[in-house]
Amino acid sequence: MATFAPVRSAFNPAQPQNFEQLGVPESLVMDLVVRRLLIEGYSSLHGLSHSLRLSVPIVDAVFKHMRGQQLVEVKGMTGNDYNFTLSSAGKQLAGERFQVSQYAGACPVSLREYYAATKAQSAKVQVDRRVLRQAFSDLVVSDRMLDQLGPAIISQNSIFVYGPTGNGKTSLAERMLRVYQDAILIPYAVEVDNQIISLYDPVVHHVLENDDPDLDQRWIMCKRPCIVTGGELIPSMLELRLDEASGIYAAPLQMKANNGILLIDDFGRQLMSPRDLLNRWIVPLDRRVDYLTLRYGVKFQIPFELMVVFSTNLEPSDLADEAFLRRIHNKIYVEAVDPASFDQIFARVVQARGLQSEPDSAEYLRKLCLREGRTELRACYPSDICNILHSIGRYEGRAPIMTKAEMERAAALYFAKN
Repeated sequence: MATFAPVRSAFNPAQPQNFEQLGVPESLVMDLVVRRLLIEGYSSLHGLSHSLRLSVPIVDAVFKHMRGQQLVEVKGMTGNDYNFTLSSAGKQLAGERFQVSQYAGACPVSLREYYAATKAQSAKVQVDRRVLRQAFSDLVVSDRMLDQLGPAIISQNSIFVYGPTGNGKTSLAERMLRVYQDAILIPYAVEVDNQIISLYDPVVHHVLENDDPDLDQRWIMCKRPCIVTGGELIPSMLELRLDEASGIYAAPLQMKANNGILLIDDFGRQLMSPRDLLNRWIVPLDRRVDYLTLRYGVKFQIPFELMVVFSTNLEPSDLADEAFLRRIHNKIYVEAVDPASFDQIFARVVQARGLQSEPDSAEYLRKLCLREGRTELRACYPSDICNILHSIGRYEGRAPIMTKAEMERAAALYFAKN
């Protein structure tokens, strides 16, 4: 669990106590119960309530129905709670329902409730140069750059970050998440036309402690997500993906990133063409809604309530036409670093790595980096050269050292000959 004490979202759903409040079909809940019982073998009302994130009254209503249909067998009681298992008829039903879907986790929320929750939790930030300076404190960022980032972040519209490679575009984009000081609620899963879409992903959703017993337990409290995808992005990652074996749909990247940030890194170098990606998202970026399709053709609308950041070292005009670039309101150029910034980055890297350097080491490295026809200083050079110095030290079985001769050696490894 993350140790973070954010402001709570205004969205605060109470735990449903009946099916009308629950908002999903009773048949779906019964399927969850029989599948869960088949997996556990033996359970109780409170046990199923915890496993399926449902209130005891709803589980009790399903239990009574199943008992009337002779689908369960009561094996005893613990206090006021029943202990039971599936009967032969119940196991047969569970086996049949398992063939349709193997999902037996937290009860999903309805698409309507998910849509409303996502819109209610849209990010609203107010930042100034001081706040941004703190958010980007581990980077060397000019006031000019902060003054471009500030309005872009406040707008919560898409951002196009471009410029020469190695100057921190990705690092800037990833740290934009730090301006958010609130928590959001996301559902474990969403129900659409009796199908279950798994949404919560522990890889990208960082869970926060929540001790509110009255909160609908189908929702989980998280930090706002930041999902980074690069050259591996393919069209199927932006659509629902059905696992044929389990019968469960996986949410696409943009759905997992709702209420947060989706960073398309190295834009233009994906397996899918920039034109295909931009055509796929021209409507979502403009109208803040997206459309997904179930395997059998049912199409439905989801919110597209996220900030998309495109990061590239290619020319914007080579990647998109004017119609698309118009929809990306914020275009930020990250230029090569000047000598003063380079020296500041160098000092931070050397201190962080515990290296001893001579007073003129930064100046000497600058000269090394600008030899052989190279005309620009890159923010990545100090860190990359120090990494090579560490590797040389490990190869020779000694501590890394930073002398002019060692920097020459590292630079010869790092820079390709022209």
